[in-house]
Amino acid sequence: MVPMSTLLVTRNADNTITHSFEEGSYLNEGDVLVDVTHSSLNYKDAMALDGNKGVMRVNPLVPGIDIVGTVARSAVERLPVGSLVASFGDGLGEFRHGGYTDSQRVNSYATVAIPAQFTAEQAAAIGTAGYTAALCVNALSTHEVPEGPILVTGATGGVGSVAVNILANKGYEVHALTGRVQEHGDYLHRIGAAEVIDRAEFAVPGRPLQKAHYAGAVDTSGSTVLANVLAQLQWGGVVAATGMAAGADLPSSVMPFILRNVTLAGVNSVDAPLDYRNEAWRLLSSKLDMEVLDSFTETIALPQVIDAGKELLAGSRHGRTVVTIS
Repeated sequence: MVPMSTLLVTRNADNTITHSFEEGSYLNEGDVLVDVTHSSLNYKDAMALDGNKGVMRVNPLVPGIDIVGTVARSAVERLPVGSLVASFGDGLGEFRHGGYTDSQRVNSYATVAIPAQFTAEQAAAIGTAGYTAALCVNALSTHEVPEGPILVTGATGGVGSVAVNILANKGYEVHALTGRVQEHGDYLHRIGAAEVIDRAEFAVPGRPLQKAHYAGAVDTSGSTVLANVLAQLQWGGVVAATGMAAGADLPSSVMPFILRNVTLAGVNSVDAPLDYRNEAWRLLSSKLDMEVLDSFTETIALPQVIDAGKELLAGSRHGRTVVTIS
């Protein structure tokens, strides 16, 4: 039996997609070699598994934008051999082969030593989604979000779920936006949301300035949802925007920015410098409830990730999914 150590996605000449399990590794360039034990399933991974050309920039591709494992070879003093590390983003699973393989080279500037309190599986559960959520919360702090409730859109997703919990643990009143209030309301309250709001209220175009309600927001939606969020911010409000699940457009106006002094802070987790990454992990270490993280995390084996990716694209999977590699 051939060891299923690497999952490879190939776009064929007729645009059909083939998934194959290969023996051996597909190594990138990089100054740190990692024995990969875990990765995770993010929306980008699901898109890569589906052969989406916007994500799958090399063909064939090993998906997996997250890599967690132990250092096998390194000349970097802060990342010695044997240390448990995480490398997220940095083109992994898009422009470069990713974490769905048992050995991978990564760039040290995008790799952090995992704090001792986290297991490898928990670090993978955090993954790009949790790390991005922490970047967003840090962005709100950097821009001095005023007092008041904080809205999280796409709250049942990986970024949203972690953001809700961190914000609640920092003492904010968190309002969670979801398209499935009846189905996920109890879940969102359990992880820290004070109120759960139907996404339908934000999904249709509204006035450029609406009743000021929120001090800030973490937005994973973009498009009309983000436009309505901006229109409902208090004076000095801040939005940390990191997604475009509803679309890449922004049908808004300059009015919230000029008349209410609103700040729209973009958050890019893929190319974030090392100091941003370290600050995100410091926040995760102090404010993420690990019991809550464990409660919305499912762990699957590598062969199961293809079907799990289809479920994620169909909207039938929420929370975090850890993929065991070796």
